[in-house]
Amino acid sequence: MKMKEAILSLGFVALAACSPNPAQVATESGLIPANFQTEINGKQTDLYTLKNQNGMEVCVTNFGGRIVSIMVPDKDGNMQDVVLGFDNVEDYVKHPSDFGATIGRYANRIGQGKFTLNGVEYTLPQNNFGHCLHGGPNGYQYQIFDAKQISPQQLELTYDDPDGAEGFPGNLTCKVIMTLTDNNAIDIQYEAETDKPTVVNMTNHSYFNLDGDAKNITNHLLTINADEYTPVDSTFMTTGEIVLVEGTPMDFRTPSAVGARINEYDFDQLKNGNGYDHNWVISGDINEKCVTLVSPQTGIVLDVYTNEPGIQVYSGNFLDGTLEGKKAKTYNQRAAICLETQKYPDTPNKPEWPTATLNPGEKYNSRCIYQFSVQQ
Repeated sequence: MKMKEAILSLGFVALAACSPNPAQVATESGLIPANFQTEINGKQTDLYTLKNQNGMEVCVTNFGGRIVSIMVPDKDGNMQDVVLGFDNVEDYVKHPSDFGATIGRYANRIGQGKFTLNGVEYTLPQNNFGHCLHGGPNGYQYQIFDAKQISPQQLELTYDDPDGAEGFPGNLTCKVIMTLTDNNAIDIQYEAETDKPTVVNMTNHSYFNLDGDAKNITNHLLTINADEYTPVDSTFMTTGEIVLVEGTPMDFRTPSAVGARINEYDFDQLKNGNGYDHNWVISGDINEKCVTLVSPQTGIVLDVYTNEPGIQVYSGNFLDGTLEGKKAKTYNQRAAICLETQKYPDTPNKPEWPTATLNPGEKYNSRCIYQFSVQQ
Protein backbone atom coordinates (compact mmCIF):
# COMPACT_ATOMS: atom_id res chain seq x y z
CA MET A 1 0.00 0.00 0.00
CA LYS A 2 2.79 2.39 0.94
CA MET A 3 4.58 1.61 -2.33
CA LYS A 4 1.40 2.41 -4.31
CA GLU A 5 0.99 5.72 -2.44
CA ALA A 6 4.60 6.61 -3.16
CA ILE A 7 4.18 5.89 -6.87
CA LEU A 8 1.00 8.01 -6.97
CA SER A 9 2.78 10.80 -5.12
CA LEU A 10 5.66 10.75 -7.59
CA GLY A 11 3.14 10.83 -10.42
CA PHE A 12 1.49 13.97 -9.05
CA VAL A 13 4.90 15.63 -8.65
CA ALA A 14 5.75 14.78 -12.25
CA LEU A 15 2.42 16.18 -13.49
CA ALA A 16 2.96 19.35 -11.48
CA ALA A 17 6.44 19.71 -12.92
CA CYS A 18 5.06 19.33 -16.45
CA SER A 19 2.14 21.74 -15.96
CA PRO A 20 2.87 25.10 -17.55
CA ASN A 21 3.12 28.16 -15.32
CA PRO A 22 0.08 30.31 -16.22
CA ALA A 23 2.25 33.41 -16.02
CA GLN A 24 4.43 32.00 -18.81
CA VAL A 25 1.59 30.95 -21.14
CA ALA A 26 1.15 33.38 -24.02
CA THR A 27 -2.17 35.05 -24.68
CA GLU A 28 -3.81 34.88 -28.11
CA SER A 29 -2.03 38.17 -28.91
CA GLY A 30 1.35 36.71 -27.89
CA LEU A 31 1.72 38.51 -24.58
CA ILE A 32 3.43 36.76 -21.64
CA PRO A 33 1.65 37.69 -18.37
CA ALA A 34 4.88 37.34 -16.38
CA ASN A 35 6.29 40.28 -18.34
CA PHE A 36 3.64 42.49 -16.72
CA GLN A 37 4.16 41.26 -13.16
CA THR A 38 6.28 43.57 -11.06
CA GLU A 39 6.01 46.06 -8.22
CA ILE A 40 5.78 49.79 -8.92
CA ASN A 41 5.49 52.33 -6.11
CA GLY A 42 4.73 49.52 -3.70
CA LYS A 43 1.85 48.12 -5.76
CA GLN A 44 1.68 44.95 -7.84
CA THR A 45 1.10 45.11 -11.59
CA ASP A 46 -0.30 42.30 -13.72
CA LEU A 47 -1.96 41.42 -17.01
CA TYR A 48 -5.64 40.49 -17.18
CA THR A 49 -7.30 38.67 -20.07
CA LEU A 50 -10.93 38.95 -21.16
CA LYS A 51 -12.40 36.46 -23.66
CA ASN A 52 -15.86 36.03 -25.12
CA GLN A 53 -17.65 33.12 -26.79
CA ASN A 54 -16.49 34.26 -30.23
CA GLY A 55 -12.81 33.96 -29.41
CA MET A 56 -12.27 37.73 -29.17
CA GLU A 57 -9.59 38.60 -26.61
CA VAL A 58 -8.75 41.83 -24.76
CA CYS A 59 -5.66 42.11 -22.54
CA VAL A 60 -5.45 44.86 -19.90
CA THR A 61 -2.76 45.86 -17.42
CA ASN A 62 -3.54 47.71 -14.21
CA PHE A 63 -0.51 49.94 -14.87
CA GLY A 64 -2.43 52.96 -16.09
CA GLY A 65 -5.58 50.90 -16.65
CA ARG A 66 -4.29 50.19 -20.15
CA ILE A 67 -5.73 48.09 -22.94
CA VAL A 68 -2.61 46.30 -24.20
CA SER A 69 -4.08 44.21 -27.01
CA ILE A 70 -7.39 43.58 -28.77
CA MET A 71 -7.69 40.47 -30.92
CA VAL A 72 -10.60 40.48 -33.36
CA PRO A 73 -11.37 38.43 -36.49
CA ASP A 74 -10.91 39.97 -39.92
CA LYS A 75 -12.95 39.26 -43.08
CA ASP A 76 -11.03 36.00 -43.61
CA GLY A 77 -11.47 34.83 -40.03
CA ASN A 78 -7.85 35.59 -39.11
CA MET A 79 -7.31 37.18 -35.71
CA GLN A 80 -5.72 40.65 -35.76
CA ASP A 81 -4.34 42.74 -32.90
CA VAL A 82 -5.83 46.17 -33.61
CA VAL A 83 -4.18 48.40 -30.97
CA LEU A 84 -0.67 49.69 -30.39
CA GLY A 85 1.25 49.03 -27.18
CA PHE A 86 4.22 47.31 -25.58
CA ASP A 87 4.69 43.65 -24.71
CA ASN A 88 6.02 44.27 -21.18
CA VAL A 89 5.35 46.69 -18.34
CA GLU A 90 8.98 47.83 -18.28
CA ASP A 91 8.58 49.50 -21.69
CA TYR A 92 5.42 51.29 -20.55
CA VAL A 93 7.44 52.72 -17.64
CA LYS A 94 10.53 53.47 -19.74
CA HIS A 95 8.65 55.15 -22.60
CA PRO A 96 5.99 57.51 -21.23
CA SER A 97 2.98 57.28 -23.50
CA ASP A 98 -0.79 57.12 -23.53
CA PHE A 99 -1.02 53.78 -25.36
CA GLY A 100 -4.31 52.17 -24.32
CA ALA A 101 -4.46 54.15 -21.09
CA THR A 102 -7.25 55.23 -18.82
CA ILE A 103 -6.89 59.02 -18.77
CA GLY A 104 -7.79 61.26 -15.82
CA ARG A 105 -8.44 63.23 -13.74
CA TYR A 106 -9.10 65.46 -16.74
CA ALA A 107 -8.58 64.10 -20.26
CA ASN A 108 -7.34 66.51 -22.93
CA ARG A 109 -6.22 70.07 -22.14
CA ILE A 110 -6.96 72.69 -19.51
CA GLY A 111 -5.76 76.11 -20.67
CA GLN A 112 -2.62 77.52 -19.03
CA GLY A 113 -2.96 74.84 -16.33
CA LYS A 114 -5.52 76.92 -14.43
CA PHE A 115 -9.24 76.90 -13.73
CA THR A 116 -11.56 78.55 -11.22
CA LEU A 117 -14.29 76.65 -9.41
CA ASN A 118 -16.68 78.29 -6.93
CA GLY A 119 -14.40 81.33 -6.77
CA VAL A 120 -11.22 79.36 -6.03
CA GLU A 121 -8.42 79.24 -8.59
CA TYR A 122 -6.54 75.97 -8.98
CA THR A 123 -3.11 75.64 -10.59
CA LEU A 124 -2.14 72.46 -12.47
CA PRO A 125 1.06 71.29 -14.16
CA GLN A 126 1.76 72.82 -17.58
CA ASN A 127 2.99 69.75 -19.45
CA ASN A 128 1.93 70.56 -23.03
CA PHE A 129 2.53 73.92 -24.75
CA GLY A 130 1.78 75.73 -21.50
CA HIS A 131 -1.39 73.75 -20.83
CA CYS A 132 -2.28 70.82 -18.58
CA LEU A 133 -2.70 67.72 -20.75
CA HIS A 134 -4.32 64.44 -19.67
CA GLY A 135 -4.23 65.21 -15.96
CA GLY A 136 -0.59 66.28 -15.89
CA PRO A 137 2.69 64.32 -16.02
CA ASN A 138 1.48 62.04 -13.21
CA GLY A 139 -1.99 61.42 -14.59
CA TYR A 140 -3.87 58.15 -14.27
CA GLN A 141 -1.94 56.58 -17.16
CA TYR A 142 1.05 56.26 -14.79
CA GLN A 143 -0.84 55.11 -11.69
CA ILE A 144 -1.44 51.56 -10.47
CA PHE A 145 -5.11 50.64 -10.33
CA ASP A 146 -6.46 48.00 -8.00
CA ALA A 147 -7.82 45.26 -10.24
CA LYS A 148 -10.50 42.65 -9.70
CA GLN A 149 -11.46 40.19 -12.45
CA ILE A 150 -15.20 39.85 -11.91
CA SER A 151 -15.63 37.18 -14.60
CA PRO A 152 -13.84 35.92 -17.72
CA GLN A 153 -15.46 38.85 -19.56
CA GLN A 154 -15.33 41.66 -16.99
CA LEU A 155 -12.58 43.56 -15.18
CA GLU A 156 -13.01 46.20 -12.48
CA LEU A 157 -10.27 48.78 -11.93
CA THR A 158 -10.33 51.22 -9.00
CA TYR A 159 -8.12 54.15 -8.05
CA ASP A 160 -8.23 56.65 -5.20
CA ASP A 161 -6.96 60.01 -6.44
CA PRO A 162 -6.00 62.16 -3.43
CA ASP A 163 -6.99 65.76 -2.87
CA GLY A 164 -4.38 68.08 -4.38
CA ALA A 165 -2.79 65.49 -6.68
CA GLU A 166 -1.57 67.38 -9.77
CA GLY A 167 -3.37 70.40 -8.30
CA PHE A 168 -6.92 69.02 -8.61
CA PRO A 169 -9.25 69.50 -5.62
CA GLY A 170 -11.04 66.71 -3.79
CA ASN A 171 -10.41 63.10 -2.91
CA LEU A 172 -11.76 61.30 -5.96
CA THR A 173 -12.70 57.62 -5.87
CA CYS A 174 -12.66 56.25 -9.43
CA LYS A 175 -13.90 53.01 -10.93
CA VAL A 176 -13.45 51.70 -14.46
CA ILE A 177 -15.44 48.62 -15.47
CA MET A 178 -14.42 46.96 -18.74
CA THR A 179 -16.82 44.36 -20.10
CA LEU A 180 -16.19 42.27 -23.21
CA THR A 181 -19.63 41.41 -24.56
CA ASP A 182 -20.62 38.50 -26.76
CA ASN A 183 -21.37 40.89 -29.63
CA ASN A 184 -17.65 41.80 -29.73
CA ALA A 185 -17.91 45.11 -27.90
CA ILE A 186 -15.67 46.53 -25.19
CA ASP A 187 -18.10 48.37 -22.93
CA ILE A 188 -16.15 50.79 -20.70
CA GLN A 189 -18.00 52.43 -17.81
CA TYR A 190 -16.39 55.12 -15.68
CA GLU A 191 -17.66 56.10 -12.23
CA ALA A 192 -16.32 58.61 -9.72
CA GLU A 193 -17.29 60.34 -6.48
CA THR A 194 -15.66 63.26 -4.68
CA ASP A 195 -15.65 64.87 -1.24
CA LYS A 196 -15.04 68.38 -2.64
CA PRO A 197 -16.21 70.17 -5.79
CA THR A 198 -13.87 69.21 -8.63
CA VAL A 199 -13.70 68.57 -12.37
CA VAL A 200 -13.67 65.10 -13.95
CA ASN A 201 -13.23 63.94 -17.53
CA MET A 202 -12.08 60.35 -18.08
CA THR A 203 -11.46 58.50 -21.33
CA ASN A 204 -9.60 55.65 -22.97
CA HIS A 205 -6.59 56.43 -25.15
CA SER A 206 -6.25 53.32 -27.31
CA TYR A 207 -4.36 53.74 -30.58
CA PHE A 208 -6.31 51.77 -33.20
CA ASN A 209 -4.98 50.27 -36.42
CA LEU A 210 -7.60 47.97 -37.92
CA ASP A 211 -5.13 46.61 -40.48
CA GLY A 212 -3.42 44.88 -37.58
CA ASP A 213 0.02 45.73 -38.92
CA ALA A 214 0.66 49.03 -37.10
CA LYS A 215 1.85 50.63 -40.34
CA ASN A 216 -0.52 53.42 -41.40
CA ILE A 217 -4.17 54.39 -40.94
CA THR A 218 -4.53 56.95 -43.72
CA ASN A 219 -6.40 54.35 -45.79
CA HIS A 220 -8.96 53.76 -43.02
CA LEU A 221 -12.45 55.06 -43.77
CA LEU A 222 -13.73 57.38 -41.05
CA THR A 223 -17.29 58.56 -40.39
CA ILE A 224 -18.07 61.05 -37.59
CA ASN A 225 -21.66 61.81 -36.65
CA ALA A 226 -20.97 65.50 -36.07
CA ASP A 227 -22.01 68.72 -37.79
CA GLU A 228 -19.60 70.81 -35.70
CA TYR A 229 -16.17 70.74 -34.09
CA THR A 230 -14.14 72.91 -31.72
CA PRO A 231 -11.20 74.67 -33.46
CA VAL A 232 -7.77 74.96 -31.80
CA ASP A 233 -4.94 77.47 -31.90
CA SER A 234 -1.28 76.68 -32.59
CA THR A 235 -0.86 75.36 -29.01
CA PHE A 236 -3.68 72.81 -29.55
CA MET A 237 -5.96 74.77 -27.21
CA THR A 238 -9.64 75.18 -28.07
CA THR A 239 -10.48 78.77 -29.04
CA GLY A 240 -13.97 78.67 -27.52
CA GLU A 241 -15.66 78.55 -30.90
CA ILE A 242 -17.93 75.81 -32.18
CA VAL A 243 -17.99 75.85 -35.98
CA LEU A 244 -19.57 73.86 -38.79
CA VAL A 245 -17.60 71.09 -40.51
CA GLU A 246 -19.39 71.67 -43.81
CA GLY A 247 -17.08 72.65 -46.64
CA THR A 248 -13.92 71.86 -44.68
CA PRO A 249 -11.51 68.88 -44.33
CA MET A 250 -13.17 68.30 -40.92
CA ASP A 251 -16.34 66.99 -42.57
CA PHE A 252 -16.57 63.23 -42.02
CA ARG A 253 -20.36 62.98 -42.03
CA THR A 254 -19.98 60.52 -44.90
CA PRO A 255 -17.15 57.95 -45.04
CA SER A 256 -13.83 59.41 -46.10
CA ALA A 257 -10.26 58.12 -45.96
CA VAL A 258 -8.40 59.54 -42.96
CA GLY A 259 -5.56 60.60 -45.24
CA ALA A 260 -7.64 62.06 -48.06
CA ARG A 261 -7.28 65.67 -46.84
CA ILE A 262 -4.97 65.33 -43.84
CA ASN A 263 -2.08 67.23 -45.44
CA GLU A 264 -4.09 70.24 -46.59
CA TYR A 265 -2.09 72.56 -44.36
CA ASP A 266 -3.43 75.65 -46.10
CA PHE A 267 -6.45 74.91 -43.89
CA ASP A 268 -5.24 76.37 -40.58
CA GLN A 269 -6.83 73.71 -38.39
CA LEU A 270 -4.84 70.90 -40.01
CA LYS A 271 -1.71 73.01 -39.76
CA ASN A 272 -2.41 73.81 -36.09
CA GLY A 273 -3.14 70.17 -35.28
CA ASN A 274 -0.33 68.73 -37.40
CA GLY A 275 -3.15 66.67 -38.87
CA TYR A 276 -6.32 65.68 -37.04
CA ASP A 277 -6.18 66.32 -33.30
CA HIS A 278 -9.57 67.86 -32.64
CA ASN A 279 -12.77 67.49 -30.68
CA TRP A 280 -15.97 66.89 -32.66
CA VAL A 281 -19.36 67.89 -31.24
CA ILE A 282 -21.37 64.67 -31.31
CA SER A 283 -24.87 64.63 -32.74
CA GLY A 284 -26.96 62.02 -30.94
CA ASP A 285 -26.79 59.90 -27.78
CA ILE A 286 -25.54 56.55 -26.44
CA ASN A 287 -27.86 54.65 -28.79
CA GLU A 288 -26.37 56.25 -31.91
CA LYS A 289 -22.96 55.59 -33.41
CA CYS A 290 -20.78 58.64 -33.05
CA VAL A 291 -17.86 57.23 -35.07
CA THR A 292 -17.31 54.38 -37.52
CA LEU A 293 -13.81 53.34 -38.58
CA VAL A 294 -13.27 50.75 -41.33
CA SER A 295 -10.16 49.02 -42.68
CA PRO A 296 -10.60 48.27 -46.41
CA GLN A 297 -7.66 45.86 -46.06
CA THR A 298 -9.02 43.58 -43.31
CA GLY A 299 -12.71 44.48 -43.44
CA ILE A 300 -12.67 45.11 -39.69
CA VAL A 301 -15.20 47.73 -38.56
CA LEU A 302 -15.06 49.71 -35.30
CA ASP A 303 -18.21 51.54 -34.16
CA VAL A 304 -18.02 53.91 -31.18
CA TYR A 305 -20.90 54.82 -28.87
CA THR A 306 -20.86 57.22 -25.92
CA ASN A 307 -22.99 59.34 -23.58
CA GLU A 308 -20.39 62.13 -23.75
CA PRO A 309 -20.88 65.31 -25.81
CA GLY A 310 -17.56 65.11 -27.66
CA ILE A 311 -14.93 62.84 -29.15
CA GLN A 312 -11.28 63.68 -29.77
CA VAL A 313 -9.94 62.19 -32.98
CA TYR A 314 -6.14 62.06 -33.05
CA SER A 315 -4.39 60.68 -36.12
CA GLY A 316 -1.07 59.67 -34.52
CA ASN A 317 0.65 62.81 -35.80
CA PHE A 318 3.47 62.77 -33.27
CA LEU A 319 4.47 59.13 -33.56
CA ASP A 320 7.90 59.41 -35.17
CA GLY A 321 9.43 55.95 -35.52
CA THR A 322 11.45 56.15 -32.30
CA LEU A 323 9.24 53.65 -30.45
CA GLU A 324 9.23 49.91 -31.03
CA GLY A 325 6.11 48.20 -29.79
CA LYS A 326 4.68 44.70 -29.62
CA LYS A 327 6.39 42.13 -31.83
CA ALA A 328 9.18 44.64 -32.58
CA LYS A 329 6.92 46.78 -34.78
CA THR A 330 8.07 50.37 -35.34
CA TYR A 331 5.44 53.02 -34.70
CA ASN A 332 5.80 55.68 -37.38
CA GLN A 333 3.70 58.79 -37.90
CA ARG A 334 0.00 57.98 -38.35
CA ALA A 335 0.47 54.34 -37.44
CA ALA A 336 -2.82 54.54 -35.53
CA ILE A 337 -5.82 56.70 -34.69
CA CYS A 338 -7.29 57.51 -31.27
CA LEU A 339 -11.02 57.94 -30.62
CA GLU A 340 -11.38 59.52 -27.17
CA THR A 341 -14.92 60.12 -25.89
CA GLN A 342 -14.94 63.15 -23.60
CA LYS A 343 -16.16 66.47 -22.31
CA TYR A 344 -14.87 69.25 -24.58
CA PRO A 345 -11.25 70.32 -23.97
CA ASP A 346 -10.85 73.18 -21.47
CA THR A 347 -14.49 72.94 -20.40
CA PRO A 348 -13.64 74.18 -16.85
CA ASN A 349 -12.67 77.53 -18.42
CA LYS A 350 -15.61 77.67 -20.83
CA PRO A 351 -18.80 77.66 -18.70
CA GLU A 352 -21.03 77.82 -21.80
CA TRP A 353 -19.97 74.25 -22.67
CA PRO A 354 -21.38 71.04 -21.07
CA THR A 355 -20.04 71.05 -17.52
CA ALA A 356 -17.28 68.80 -16.19
CA THR A 357 -17.95 69.77 -12.55
CA LEU A 358 -18.59 67.02 -10.01
CA ASN A 359 -19.92 67.91 -6.56
CA PRO A 360 -20.07 65.86 -3.34
CA GLY A 361 -23.11 63.61 -3.34
CA GLU A 362 -23.09 63.31 -7.13
CA LYS A 363 -21.77 60.41 -9.18
CA TYR A 364 -19.77 60.83 -12.36
CA ASN A 365 -20.92 58.38 -15.02
CA SER A 366 -19.28 58.15 -18.43
CA ARG A 367 -19.57 55.36 -20.95
CA CYS A 368 -17.71 54.41 -24.10
CA ILE A 369 -18.41 51.35 -26.23
CA TYR A 370 -15.96 50.13 -28.85
CA GLN A 371 -17.83 47.56 -30.95
CA PHE A 372 -16.08 45.43 -33.57
CA SER A 373 -17.53 43.65 -36.57
CA VAL A 374 -16.61 42.71 -40.13
CA GLN A 375 -17.74 44.63 -43.21
CA GLN A 376 -20.45 42.74 -45.09
